[in-house]
Amino acid sequence: MSDGYTVAIVGAGLVGDRLVAELRRRDFPLEELRILARSARSAVLAGEKFEVGVAEPEAFEGVDIAFFAGTEGEKGAAVQLADEAISRGAVVIDNGSDFRLDPKVPLVVPEVNVASLEGHEGLIANANCSTTQMVVTLAPLAREFGLKKVVVSTYQAVSGAGRSGVEALENGREDAFPRPIVGNAIPQIGGFGDDGYTTEETKMREETRKILSLPDLPVFATAVRIPVHTGHAESVYVETEHEAGLTEVLEALGAAPGVWLADDASEFPTPLEVAGEEGTYVGRIRVDGRVIQYWCVADNLLKGAATNAVQIAESLIGVRTLA
Repeated sequence: MSDGYTVAIVGAGLVGDRLVAELRRRDFPLEELRILARSARSAVLAGEKFEVGVAEPEAFEGVDIAFFAGTEGEKGAAVQLADEAISRGAVVIDNGSDFRLDPKVPLVVPEVNVASLEGHEGLIANANCSTTQMVVTLAPLAREFGLKKVVVSTYQAVSGAGRSGVEALENGREDAFPRPIVGNAIPQIGGFGDDGYTTEETKMREETRKILSLPDLPVFATAVRIPVHTGHAESVYVETEHEAGLTEVLEALGAAPGVWLADDASEFPTPLEVAGEEGTYVGRIRVDGRVIQYWCVADNLLKGAATNAVQIAESLIGVRTLA
């Protein structure tokens, strides 16, 4: 396919906008780019005007790759249309949460488990944004020192909830979160399960286990929404199988793909500084024998969603021939 690929993006919200921008910025080989949504209309994404088509089965005729651009936790679109797209020859990369834990569906963060793309059946899941940045940093620690336990507290931007979340911060919209977000911190993202954990916290545990191929790894998460526009931050506590020194940890993280390391304690990253950047940024690294603590930050709309999805597509081009 020398002239490039026909790509569809299902969803014209914040993630859809970033997907267009990432495909252009990364010079993805495009022959045609289609934007699909619930209704036909004109829309501007990443500074470009598109005639948005209706997301229906026939719209996937001739599509090679279809990105389903759900926001964090969004369900439904891929359930309704993924099989239709696949039956017409498309590979589906789904940003929603419906298929992430399906054992037949690869859940992929390319820096960590790109090999899991082999043998896919047309549907590939993009991990939750908070999970993605964490596993990028956990993977090198797992390889070098082994993992016994992970405890994480997240501080997540309102854009993870889509346009309604941004409007809650900017305009005082009251229906986006369970409590007012302005000047506040809300320790609830998603609904509560019988065990007291929210759906976001449960996703972090189960997705981390699947991506790292550590099905019994203890992962304890507390997910908090904060009044920041873009960029999720995480405080991560790791217990390892083997003792580690600070120098060894810095070397492991510094050599990891997709990780930008601040090895000086005062040079820690913040959401404001990493907004618009594609990597995962790590600082405040502390090591005490078999305990490693650190702070990591990433743009939730980029590495947490659009960038990771495009990286999956790029990996597919290298791993498999799309026909």
